[in-house]
Amino acid sequence: MKNLLMANTKKWKIRMTKNYKILAKYIKDMSSETPNAETYMYVKDNISRYQLGININSKAIKSRLIEIDTSIKFHDKEENVKKSIFEFVYASVVQIDENLKDKKILEKIVLIEVQKEIFPEIEKTLINLLHNSGYPAIKIEKKVDFEELYKKNFN
Repeated sequence: MKNLLMANTKKWKIRMTKNYKILAKYIKDMSSETPNAETYMYVKDNISRYQLGININSKAIKSRLIEIDTSIKFHDKEENVKKSIFEFVYASVVQIDENLKDKKILEKIVLIEVQKEIFPEIEKTLINLLHNSGYPAIKIEKKVDFEELYKKNFN
């Protein structure tokens, strides 16, 4: 990561430059599955048990371009016959700075920085999916800490 020293009349400030740029963001795939009215009524009463699952995959498109797929799944982890599944894949096309060579920094860009930047849109998409699927009272109150998830899974 590049550090730039910015002159200020009273003190020096260190500013981190962004070494990537998100070129495109789109919904690659989306699904809401509620098989019948009986399941809908059951889920409506028990949706507070549902959990958010996030899976992040990336692949090189061409030199310095990466496609990042952030898969979101909101579902009941318990084995129930009556359950709905809400899921989508949010794709981002990211251009990486040509001077970036460190694989660890690239990993953090994909798993932390880009995710923090796109997650407000992902959250909005999930809420809209739930509302349009007949669950208008849903709100996401717990925020996802991508830095903490990274530390937990990769340190």
